Amino acid sequence: MIARSLILLGVLTMLFSCNSASETNSSYPLSDPLASSMASSLYSNLQILSAKHVLVGHQDALAYGIDWKGEKFRTDINDVLGDHPAVFGWDLGHIGDPNNIDDVPFEDMRKWAIAVYEKGGVNTFSWHMRNYAISGTSWDKDSCVEACLPGGLAHELYLERLDQAAEFFSRLKTESGELIPVIFRPFHEMTGSWFWWGKGNTSAEKYKELFQFTIDYFRNEKNLHQLIIAFSSDRFQTAELYMHFYPGDDYVDVMAFDDYHGLSSKERTPETIHMLEILDSLSTEHSKMMAISETGLETIPNEKWFTDVVLHTLDANESTRRTAWILFWRNGRPDHYYAPFPEHPSAPDFIEFMNHDMMLSLSELPDLYH
Repeated sequence: MIARSLILLGVLTMLFSCNSASETNSSYPLSDPLASSMASSLYSNLQILSAKHVLVGHQDALAYGIDWKGEKFRTDINDVLGDHPAVFGWDLGHIGDPNNIDDVPFEDMRKWAIAVYEKGGVNTFSWHMRNYAISGTSWDKDSCVEACLPGGLAHELYLERLDQAAEFFSRLKTESGELIPVIFRPFHEMTGSWFWWGKGNTSAEKYKELFQFTIDYFRNEKNLHQLIIAFSSDRFQTAELYMHFYPGDDYVDVMAFDDYHGLSSKERTPETIHMLEILDSLSTEHSKMMAISETGLETIPNEKWFTDVVLHTLDANESTRRTAWILFWRNGRPDHYYAPFPEHPSAPDFIEFMNHDMMLSLSELPDLYH
């Protein structure tokens, strides 16, 4: 791994030096016209990397793993690979409580997210948002979208939660006090019907209105200009279905999707390849970056899954290779995990997967923030 990192570092240095003047200036801009310089640099540099590489991510990677919890910058992936993921996923669910939806203390999450930045990694935040209309969970389908919009019954409570999320983001700072850029992925998997903001539980028009209101509130009322916004669907078969809920180019920087179906077996990978091909076309048309924002095979029963299924998909053609990152879901407990750990049968295959020239881990990243 060390030898490969040194070779890759030289290649990336050449790549960045060649692109730093011309291609970075002509790369896709962020949707926020007041975006911070560090956020713009991160976005541009991720675009440069996505021409040849895919960053590998893991949800809650620093918070816990199989048989451990909250140890100093420990991850299951590092225990297997000798290197950490490049992308670290977090969730704002239950913001306002001491711990998030997965029992991760928000204060610890804040410290870990800062540590990720300091080590050169990327933070991405989803939000399994409670149903504020009925004080329920994300999976309580009674529509909460209209209730959260201005004039709605839950609007004031929704503003309170946005204020709490804004305060959290505002406390992610460098030592010099600069706000750390993060990828923010709200209202995900809207093409499915399981969340209160999803298909069948609200209209596309109201979904867009709430998405836009939320981003406008963070930008205009809370002066947060370090957020890179990801629009993340579940499965889709056509460009029209993906764009049905799309809130507009002024509110999106990353066009992404979550996929636990097409990547479940090699026989189903044509579905995921097809979605990536659609997304490649759409992201180019709309001047955005693309990613697989969530995926995984629970307990990884196929010990060759990472090379036979995931790598097979990402390396299928020029469109699939433009994926900026892929994030595996969390290692929550012994019967619910998506990344390998020592002694797991898939660990050798994961190492082979990560040793492919296309895949990047934390220590292989160049400086993304300048």
